[in-house]
Amino acid sequence: MKYIVAMQNRMAMLKAQALNCLKKKEGQNTIEYVLMLVVVVGVAGIAGMLIKKFLPQLWEQVTGKILGGVGTAANNDY
Repeated sequence: MKYIVAMQNRMAMLKAQALNCLKKKEGQNTIEYVLMLVVVVGVAGIAGMLIKKFLPQLWEQVTGKILGGVGTAANNDY
């Protein structure tokens, strides 16, 4: 009988220690780092798709302004 009571006490102590370990909040764990990584990669992916969609139009505008400025400067005789 003493053996069973000792085992029950030991199991209760192990259970309390396990629950205490789960309650500790000392810092980030692996799951939190993975979630942050998923958010950063998702935002970067969405930004990349938007940039890829609008970059050709922007490139054409910049090229037109540069060539227009060069043409205007070439026509002015200083």
